[in-house]
Amino acid sequence: MTLLGAKSLSLSLGGVPILAGLDLSVAAGEVVGLIGPNGAGKTTLLRALAGLLRPDRGEIRLEDGELQGLERRRRARTLAYLPQGGTSHWAVTVEALVMLGRLPHFGPWRKASDEDRAAVARALTACDVAQFRKRVVARLSGGERARVLLARALACEPRVLLADEPVAGLDPGHQLDVMATLRRLAASGAAVVVVLHDLTLAARFCDRLLLLHGKRIAAEGDPSEVLSPDNLARCYGIRAHLGSAEGQAIVVPLGRQDADEAVR
Repeated sequence: MTLLGAKSLSLSLGGVPILAGLDLSVAAGEVVGLIGPNGAGKTTLLRALAGLLRPDRGEIRLEDGELQGLERRRRARTLAYLPQGGTSHWAVTVEALVMLGRLPHFGPWRKASDEDRAAVARALTACDVAQFRKRVVARLSGGERARVLLARALACEPRVLLADEPVAGLDPGHQLDVMATLRRLAASGAAVVVVLHDLTLAARFCDRLLLLHGKRIAAEGDPSEVLSPDNLARCYGIRAHLGSAEGQAIVVPLGRQDADEAVR
């Protein structure tokens, strides 16, 4: 079942074309990795899919409705967006911040229920931040804050999660933990779109990859097909070692592709 889709999506920022004629769909149970070089439009695409940017042309659909036409509370309950480099601007505790993820489920004048508190507890545990629940968010490290913000998104229990570089700034262990958490969310029936720069994590944890380059989707499909030497040379300008260890794919950049050897 397709939970999120876009058709003929084009978008400009400040008069500069960023995306041109993109088609995509994300099904329940899928983790789709959005990859590509800096400036390829990954964050712009994610913000458009979240309804934060209105496309110049094309349509975005969430479940069975057009995204911009959906009632705002329904959209907020269904879709969660985790921006890159997010922070908290208030001196609130971790638990209070994560509870904000439950706001779309609150009725008028309703306080947090046992169900809300249970959802928050699950999210805190999933992101390995339960031990910080009474700490003020501003006193955490950058990596700890990033995991708290992911917990806030998970507390919503969304059908669709859009995560922009959720492993940036995390140590290797917590990078693996976060990606495993996204896989579990998809296994529960949600759809996940995640922006990644670590190609090994993309190859290991994503069902499909969308490689953005030149305002379009340059390649789409199984990670083993998308992360080909030709695609890496053409879109990233690199040579890479493609292999495996303990049955898991690895992608190690080796150097810049020679200009006269790059695939055009």
